[in-house]
Amino acid sequence: MNSNLSSEIRRQLNPERLPAHVAIIMDGNGRWAKKRFLNRVKGHEKGAETVRTVVRVCREIGVKHLTLYAFSTENWNRPKTEISALMTLLKRFLESERQDLMDKEIRLDVIGQLERLPEDVRASLVDVMNLTSRNKAMNVHLALSYGGRAELVRMTRLIAAKAKAGGLDPDSIDESVVADHLYTAGAPDPDIMIRTSGEMRISNFLLWQLAYSEIFITETLWPDFGEEEFLSILKEYQKRDRRFGKV
Repeated sequence: MNSNLSSEIRRQLNPERLPAHVAIIMDGNGRWAKKRFLNRVKGHEKGAETVRTVVRVCREIGVKHLTLYAFSTENWNRPKTEISALMTLLKRFLESERQDLMDKEIRLDVIGQLERLPEDVRASLVDVMNLTSRNKAMNVHLALSYGGRAELVRMTRLIAAKAKAGGLDPDSIDESVVADHLYTAGAPDPDIMIRTSGEMRISNFLLWQLAYSEIFITETLWPDFGEEEFLSILKEYQKRDRRFGKV
């Protein structure tokens, strides 16, 4: 990282035009490891360092919401040994970061099928979420065992159940009602969606919420994604004209 360049880009950013919410598909850990003839888990370990960097930068410049796609519903189809290693890494990461989250007033939230996670990992997540629940400087949303289609199915069932019980008039269902029954209820939709590793797809991520997000694809593998490139994307974002379907 060129610290002088990063500092210069920070100075060029307009604090009034910072995104309120950045979402990231953190892709490329396995390929990063393979290029170096390392076990895939080493790529995930290196990727955890990038998570720390991006969270730190967001906190320092004033981004209020950061959603990280950490583990999808489809990822359960990976080899059991890799899944086990990922869960161990996640638990270790939570334990190492809990005090830093408190010191920086960062609230941790999890979106996804939390009930599918191993009991010990789930307990660590709930512990850190409860610990940080009153922090207000920034929100980090971890998408774990998350799938956009599964989220929409869950939302539909919740709304249908309320309507069936007589607590919701079907004719009153609008976009705000849908949003209130998503995992991300209460958070603004992402202004930016970044995907590393060059893949040109959204991979079942925030299918409702990304409707008007500005999309940035970088060839950089997640473990190599650093502060300078992240800030450069934010700078480019501030040049875009967001019309939301209007002229």
